[in-house]
Amino acid sequence: MGVSGTGKSTVGRLLADRLGVPFADADDLHSPADIAKMSAGIALTDEDRAPWLAAVGSWLHERMAEGTGGVIACSALRRSYRDIVRAAVPEVFFVHLTADRDELVARMTHRRGHYMPVSLVDSQLRTLEPLDAGELGAVVHTDRTPEVLADDAAALVREPHTR
Repeated sequence: MGVSGTGKSTVGRLLADRLGVPFADADDLHSPADIAKMSAGIALTDEDRAPWLAAVGSWLHERMAEGTGGVIACSALRRSYRDIVRAAVPEVFFVHLTADRDELVARMTHRRGHYMPVSLVDSQLRTLEPLDAGELGAVVHTDRTPEVLADDAAALVREPHTR
């Protein structure tokens, strides 16, 4: 989880490889209307996000039911958004990738082929609610290579966790 530009997709793919589980990018689950809105620089509302977050939870639930588990790259910026996902998969573990605003802007400025404009970075940062103490997850700063981040995330996910 994390704001756009933190490397969720890159690290998520590497993490899935390390864990030997399927990977999905929640960006692929957005409706065409939501993609058009974001492409125009308009932030999504909670109403816009609700069906998308339900789809994220459903994807994870299906992987759990199959017995594989999975990794999905998803912003999940607010506690209430994570609660929607958690309702489908109570044992979900969130790896919160963080980066400084200047780094996010630099990454997004140079990113090609993605609908999320750099103009929405500040909106996402304002929306972001860090993990609460009661949430299963960990914060990982993206100041290292994606490979090292995936190794660290895999170690965190593999640790026994209590609620």
